[in-house]
Amino acid sequence: MTSASWQDPTLPAAARVDDLLSRMTLQEKTAQLYGVWVGASTDGDGVAPLQQHMDTDYDWDELITRGLGQLTRSFGTAPVDPALGAQALARAQRRIAAAGRFGVPAVAHEECLAGFTAWGATAYPVPLAWGATFDPALVEAMAARIGRDMRSVGVHQGLAPVLDVVRDPRWGRVEETIGEDPYLVGTVGSAYVRGLQSAGIIATLKHFAGYASSAGARNLAPVRAGTREFADITLPPFEMALREAGARSVMAAYNDTDGVPASADPHLLTELLREEWGFTGTVVADYFGIDFLRTLHRVAGSTAESGHLALAAGIDVELPTVKCYGEDLVAAVRAGTVPESLVDRAARRVLLQKCELGLLDADWSPEPADEGVDLDSAENRAVARRLAEESVVLLANPDGVLPLSPDTRIAVVGPRAADALAMLGCYSFPSHVGTQHPEVPMGIEIPTLLDALRTELPDAKVTFTEGCGVSDPDTAGFTEAVARASEADVVVAVLGDRSGLFGRGTSGEGCDVADLALPGVQGELLDALVETGVPVVLVLLTGRPYGLGRWDGRLGAAVQAFFPGEEGGPAVAGVLSGRVNPSGRLPVSVPRGTGGQPWTYLQPPLGLAGEVSSLDPTPLYPFGHGRSYTTFAWDSFEGNDVTEIGTDGSYDVSLTVRNTGDRAGSEVVQLYLHDPVAAVTRPDVRLVGYQRIDLAAGGSARVTFRFHADLSAFTDRSGRRVVEPGALELRLAASTTDVRHTTRLTLTGPLRELGHDRRLRCETEVSAAG
Repeated sequence: MTSASWQDPTLPAAARVDDLLSRMTLQEKTAQLYGVWVGASTDGDGVAPLQQHMDTDYDWDELITRGLGQLTRSFGTAPVDPALGAQALARAQRRIAAAGRFGVPAVAHEECLAGFTAWGATAYPVPLAWGATFDPALVEAMAARIGRDMRSVGVHQGLAPVLDVVRDPRWGRVEETIGEDPYLVGTVGSAYVRGLQSAGIIATLKHFAGYASSAGARNLAPVRAGTREFADITLPPFEMALREAGARSVMAAYNDTDGVPASADPHLLTELLREEWGFTGTVVADYFGIDFLRTLHRVAGSTAESGHLALAAGIDVELPTVKCYGEDLVAAVRAGTVPESLVDRAARRVLLQKCELGLLDADWSPEPADEGVDLDSAENRAVARRLAEESVVLLANPDGVLPLSPDTRIAVVGPRAADALAMLGCYSFPSHVGTQHPEVPMGIEIPTLLDALRTELPDAKVTFTEGCGVSDPDTAGFTEAVARASEADVVVAVLGDRSGLFGRGTSGEGCDVADLALPGVQGELLDALVETGVPVVLVLLTGRPYGLGRWDGRLGAAVQAFFPGEEGGPAVAGVLSGRVNPSGRLPVSVPRGTGGQPWTYLQPPLGLAGEVSSLDPTPLYPFGHGRSYTTFAWDSFEGNDVTEIGTDGSYDVSLTVRNTGDRAGSEVVQLYLHDPVAAVTRPDVRLVGYQRIDLAAGGSARVTFRFHADLSAFTDRSGRRVVEPGALELRLAASTTDVRHTTRLTLTGPLRELGHDRRLRCETEVSAAG
């Protein structure tokens, strides 16, 4: 093939793409706008909503003669040896390039939420565990490793991170989120984007936007969020990941907000995302989301109408496979009912991204760079272990039952203790796909907590009984559980979730719950164990927080781990033995009661406990909470009682953190903003900064937060984002309720209206203590 201008890497990308587009037919342009999901089944349990209704009636050899936009989940659909999978993907790319007139390959995308969703790839902790670390740098390192693994086998785009902010913990996909605070979600999510894209993988922000605010915590349910909730809680993490991390793709959400589906919303996907925020990458549909405009939302009467609505709104790529952007769209364009300019606009964006990836270069090759493929290297596992260790939250240890004595008698009880899948979320390959292939080995080593505890404490006498299943009502195992507990010095009750999809688990996509009671009869099992009088250490391996008030003051200790990944067993065992000093902090509040009252800490005064309602939503353990085996002192605080700064000014607040215990540990200093009087109701407190500090025994460090008035901005009655003059409080705290120091500020000067260029982050500095 003679080299053309569009293949010349010395020319600007825009010029190359314009040249290529000018040569393409309508069918060749639309072919760039969809993916194909080869090998996906329409029988039995799927991995995407309503997958069983997917069309598979197409001729692959004929289809690729026009080119192809994307290849869907070559590694994440069924178990495949990674080296063989890389070769198969390269063969498919060669066929696609050879079949079309221009030799342009497809973008290969995969899921990568808690690691590359591929057989034999490292299963890292879920995003809720990332949030518990309060350690963006470590999350960035993890994402870089995920990205390198994906690139090594020929993948170009990853469908992560999830930047939805938890609004109701009953929602099944809480495990996939980073937490209930937009600042934590934005900073940790941006770190993931930086890491993934540093390896040459396109990060895809999802789900844009409002998905986690679904009514009744039901998957795909309508969203009834108001203007300010949407602007001040839902959108900021996406804005931060685009501005600060440069994310190159966004996935449109399934939900509608106030009757307008996100996939058909030009205000969201074009006016806000592109015109106001300046986004230049691609917008992809969530799986089958474009056709859902017809089948679920009923705002379109045909596939062509669905395609028109989505294209006009700003969705460039239909995933996972061709339906609405195929021949029906071509016919509609030829009939004059859909402007060809919409096809050109989307195709240009897709081809620009392919140009950025080098897929338009004349010397492009699909061959993997490395001959050997190891998706679960020792280096990967080391990062997974550290992330798991940092994510474990010690909720309570009132009597010092933890760490466990090395030679004690331990009764391990519970349905999560001896199951490797207890460590994994619903997007880790063994849970996501592997359960449909029980004949295939898991592909990675995942120590159970029971095995890890026996390894951790070789001199202890450890017995085990399950007691009950995760979600079944059978209590027959209680008798043996009580007997084993009565013979022990301490009971380790390992309870929690089974992650799955669409009702096949107690947590995960489509696994929403009516209340926050522990699944099945696990709560009754815990009651029976507590009643023995033997100290009970509760270990929760879950994808969401559960109401634990029933056992407040009755447990020897309580430990929370959010699906900590393949190294989670040794990490949790290390916390129980004392080898690991717990340092995780809650990214979501742990409720006291199990009732269905939605709760996050971001509440205005009337959302808090008060005399006007008999319902008290105060959590048992607040956002940011977490205990340690060492102690810390916060002193040498610098912050005047009342300080005036302009509405465009800044103010430094600092303190010294000292490790006053006898072992190394990590503290997380959190900065909260309280706005006593505002033009609209505001959350009583909200996180505006944080810093994790690792200190040796007796060590100290000085932490400075550089607060800027922009961080006090909110959306006013007219929809403007403003900084309002008036009083503020900055609270340095160990959680939303554990406030250590407070400084009062007065913002002076005019009300300021802010734009997309406002400051989003509170910079911090850690230095040696004086």
